[in-house]
Amino acid sequence: MEKQKILIVDDEHDLLDLIEYNIEQHGFEALRADNGKEGIALARNHYPDLIILDIMMPEMDGHEVCAILKEDKKLHSIPIIFLTARGDEKTEIKSLEKGADDYLTKPISPAKLMSRIKTVLRRVNESSDPGSVIHVKDLEINKERYLVLKGSKKYQLPRKEFDLLFFLASRKGKVLSRDTLLNEVWGSGVYVIDRTIDVHIRKIREKLGSDYIETVKGVGYRFKE
Repeated sequence: MEKQKILIVDDEHDLLDLIEYNIEQHGFEALRADNGKEGIALARNHYPDLIILDIMMPEMDGHEVCAILKEDKKLHSIPIIFLTARGDEKTEIKSLEKGADDYLTKPISPAKLMSRIKTVLRRVNESSDPGSVIHVKDLEINKERYLVLKGSKKYQLPRKEFDLLFFLASRKGKVLSRDTLLNEVWGSGVYVIDRTIDVHIRKIREKLGSDYIETVKGVGYRFKE
């Protein structure tokens, strides 16, 4: 079986060595680059399964690299974990808005990093083909019947509320911006305002409870793991 490839992009060579060692010890193939331009080139040549990306790099920072990758039709779905020495909320929110799947501050714990890598990869595999029925927490979300089961209770949600719930649940744990939700659930050719998402989320919470969908301040929403 072919090993999953993980691309590490960081200008600190000692950190590159540390991450590469731990990745390979856990059975992954490591690709490494010490600058953003080389990282983009490696991504285009090797199509990694996941990218670990430093934010503060010379010439091209991680946010710029991420923006280029997300605009590439062949690479836009590759999950990205940002690494940074900056632990402020503003940087974290900006990283999530750019499309990051996770965010870790330096100095990193190798064990924590590997746990995050495996969680993100598992999430991607689960969401790539969610099927017509999702079982998450105590909910069964059935797309064929447009029905939500919670214990003995049945909920027949309006179509857009259901589609929004299904999309969030199929990507549980991932922060999704309002723009992403609007484009994926309503479609890019339909004009609706951001407030539409908030109203539908409120209605879902009123019916199912507030224990499922989490508001990520300044970014969007996440279905809790």
